[in-house]
Amino acid sequence: MCSICGIVNDRINPSGNSVNGAAEAMSGTMSHRGPDQSGVYGYGASSLAHNRLSIIDLENGIQPMTAVVRGSRYTIVYNGELYNTDELRGELARLGHEFRTRCDTEVLLHCYIEWKHECPSRLNGIFAFAVLDEDADQLFVCRDRFGIKPFYYTVSKGRFMFASEIKALLAHPDVTPEVSREGLWELLFLTPVTLIGSSVFKDIYSLEPAHCGIWQESVLHKWAYWELSAKPFEGNEETAVRETRDILSDAIRRQLVSDVPLCTFLSGGLDSSVVTAVAAKQYQEEGRQLHTYSFEYENNGDYFRKSLFQPQSDDEYAAWLARELGTSHHILTISPKQTADALCDAALLRDFPGQADIDSSLLLYCKMVKQTHTVALSGECSDEIFGGYPWFYRSEMLEKPFFPWIHDARVRANLFRKDVAKAEDGYAYLSQKYREDLARCPLLPDDSDMMKQSRMATWLSTRYFMASLLERKDRMSMGASLEVRVPFSDHRLLEYVYNVPWEIKRKNDVEKYLLREAMGDYLPERIKNRKKSPYPKVLDPEYERIVTARLDAILADKKSRLHEIIDRAALDAMLTGGDKTWFGQLMARPQLVAWLLQMEGWMKQYNIEFV
Repeated sequence: MCSICGIVNDRINPSGNSVNGAAEAMSGTMSHRGPDQSGVYGYGASSLAHNRLSIIDLENGIQPMTAVVRGSRYTIVYNGELYNTDELRGELARLGHEFRTRCDTEVLLHCYIEWKHECPSRLNGIFAFAVLDEDADQLFVCRDRFGIKPFYYTVSKGRFMFASEIKALLAHPDVTPEVSREGLWELLFLTPVTLIGSSVFKDIYSLEPAHCGIWQESVLHKWAYWELSAKPFEGNEETAVRETRDILSDAIRRQLVSDVPLCTFLSGGLDSSVVTAVAAKQYQEEGRQLHTYSFEYENNGDYFRKSLFQPQSDDEYAAWLARELGTSHHILTISPKQTADALCDAALLRDFPGQADIDSSLLLYCKMVKQTHTVALSGECSDEIFGGYPWFYRSEMLEKPFFPWIHDARVRANLFRKDVAKAEDGYAYLSQKYREDLARCPLLPDDSDMMKQSRMATWLSTRYFMASLLERKDRMSMGASLEVRVPFSDHRLLEYVYNVPWEIKRKNDVEKYLLREAMGDYLPERIKNRKKSPYPKVLDPEYERIVTARLDAILADKKSRLHEIIDRAALDAMLTGGDKTWFGQLMARPQLVAWLLQMEGWMKQYNIEFV
């Protein structure tokens, strides 16, 4: 995987000084995303820059990559992987295109050359890219359907600037680290989720998933090239099971292509087990052994208690299934102190305080995996597609006027001084955004009440909750220079499952029944029937003691940023009150304290100004 960035003038090729130095400085902030190679391309007063993590055709995929076809010159910077590269290359070759490499970058560039603005609809993969089309005097930009690969941009002094991470834009002297009132509300009420197209920073935007655009003559023209649609279901349970199995197994196998060592993350839960089982079978057929990794916190076993959302610990399941599948399994562990020490690093990789130790632990695990592997497959995105969350079947969670995974929207906002947070205004603003987006959910007139609920829960989950998990996976893995692929995020799977009746997706009230039946032949019964268990959090009370002591030290310093804006009485009440989950299934009091540590580190490191 890689990083991309660029500075493009109001005219693509104006007279003026080169901006290669500024582009290189921006790119240098993202070297963790691509430690293998880097490059810059200048054209007039515009520049594109790239850092590469080599995965396919290690010697020949250097970017920026330029091609001259039929007398016209095109240059691309690209971050991602195409999973239908071979089919595209074959079709383009039949149309007369010639290739010098085996890498998907060259195929993508020729896709644009041949089909121009229609090329995104032909792509199966994860991608964010920009093509400088010199003859057309324009820059074409595009992002994958789910926004798995990041693309941020801003416009300053008639120039379009873009990058894979916000920190690269902030490295330019014309871009300031300001957070607007609305951005602060997103931080306090929603994060790690953000509004679609937002970045929380003033005047810095995220190109929406499934969108592309053209920068030409000082204007960015954007449009959606793909949209989820509601269609009548034609078939029965048998066809739904067969089609789901075919799409998902194909998606997993396509994502096993790599010229560098590849592994899978294996928690022992249903989703990671499906990915691992298909991958292990493929490797066995090729005479290879798959490597798998599971993650544990030190001492968690001593403090684990069953709950509605976490009825079982993962530890024994992952190792047991690895033996059943014949993989080479590795168990990675970290301590509470290591987890706490990495909190600020995780926030800086995300460019804002995100999901506390849920982020920092993943960063540490990815760094350990990177010691032996460069590519990993993960089971993310299954719950959002197959209905694994409670808001899919508990109607009261969708009926409230706020995002259903946020149990108490005001918890964080109420910790800040009222003149800073304006909590009620923020709640009203974001509640309106929620209702507006939910009203756009594609439905059919004859959908049953349960099918409508299924569609609305899928719509919200894939656009917001899944987007935040994918962002987390991208930033933490790329912070370790590790590429993580997510087969459940294949758009063909969502397009199909979205229209399968709820009565099939959750038959007999069995959680993710359709997925269990579709992939059951790959799994032992013990795993096929296992109840959902989310990504683990730190349970050792030592972790809460560590982060609380660090927060106390920060608040005792009158020069700290938190000291300026926190309501100490409200914070003390939270610290001495009962522990409760406030976001998703994992974020409780220790995570809220850790999030405040991330907030302080982020405000100081970025010199944040609230405007």
